[in-house]
Amino acid sequence: MAAQILFFALATAAIAGALGMLISRNPVNSALWLILNLFCIAGLYLTLNAEFIAVVQVLVYAGAIMVLFLFVLMLLNLAALPDLKKIDGRRVLAYVLSMGLLAMLSFVVASSLDMLPVPGSLEAVAENGSASNLAKSLFVQFAMPVEIIGILLLAATIGAVMLAKRKAV
Repeated sequence: MAAQILFFALATAAIAGALGMLISRNPVNSALWLILNLFCIAGLYLTLNAEFIAVVQVLVYAGAIMVLFLFVLMLLNLAALPDLKKIDGRRVLAYVLSMGLLAMLSFVVASSLDMLPVPGSLEAVAENGSASNLAKSLFVQFAMPVEIIGILLLAATIGAVMLAKRKAV
């Protein structure tokens, strides 16, 4: 019972962190809200007995990637960001509705093509989600895509910094 209460408390805090990230006007505050969200998700992993994923969540996402985000945010010209007051509510509603429609269409197509994942037993899931199997998948089966994603993220970060640091004419 305590684990369920903790799970729902962490889930509520994760949702609050995500909403704080979206609503906050200051990008640095948004990054800090995202860090809260990532810590809450790590707590959710702990309540689900996935200790390895929780540690990776904290070390990689809340640690390394968020530090990188904060450096990029500090290098950007924050005064040049668009004003949130100019965002039209109808466009936001249209975006949310179109994303919902896209999700429903994707589900229908995936279910008609029999591409939905089949739920497995807890033992099978625990065996596949172990640290050794995860390491084998990352470093053997998916090594090249992980490296390519790392290079793309680095190029995007360098590009964002270069665009933000244009000299004024």
